[in-house]
Amino acid sequence: MPWVKSSLILGAIAAVIGIIMLFFLKSINIGSTWYVSDAKAFVANYGLVGIFLITILAGTLIPMGSPALVAASALLGLPKIPLILASTSGFTVGMMANYAIAYYLGRPFVMKGISEGKLIEMTRLWSRFGWILYTIFGLIPVLPVELLSLICGMVKARLGTFLILTFASRLIVFTMLACFGELASFWLGTA
Repeated sequence: MPWVKSSLILGAIAAVIGIIMLFFLKSINIGSTWYVSDAKAFVANYGLVGIFLITILAGTLIPMGSPALVAASALLGLPKIPLILASTSGFTVGMMANYAIAYYLGRPFVMKGISEGKLIEMTRLWSRFGWILYTIFGLIPVLPVELLSLICGMVKARLGTFLILTFASRLIVFTMLACFGELASFWLGTA
């Protein structure tokens, strides 16, 4: 599964770059700049609605970087619990859109967005591991759980289980990212 391996490698690279950026921002004392105060004001005014809408799009096949967005929003002072609930709910709505589209339009629609080889491979993985695979993809932010939601819809997987696992896995991920962002805000002095 080279696409899973490349997703994990890119995720690790992004994490390392993010950590380097945090150290760079700490070294220039970013917390005392007007950039941060302007960004905090913007997030305070539009943050939760914006997060909800962007994570709806991120739950579909539109790459929006919702994990980084959640961490950055927490770093800029968005309240942790509302942030977690808005982002988790938005992502779940987006995933439900994927599921519903694939459920009603089927394989021909799914093949427009996924190569036949990847579709066969993901369908094979789904038939072998099912909900365990879906949960693992949901808990690792760099894996394409959005594509797997299309497979779930296409094979008409149980909707209740799909919704519970989507919400629960992203609740865990976004909680960890919001906590990380909040801790980084104290460290950088943006709190």
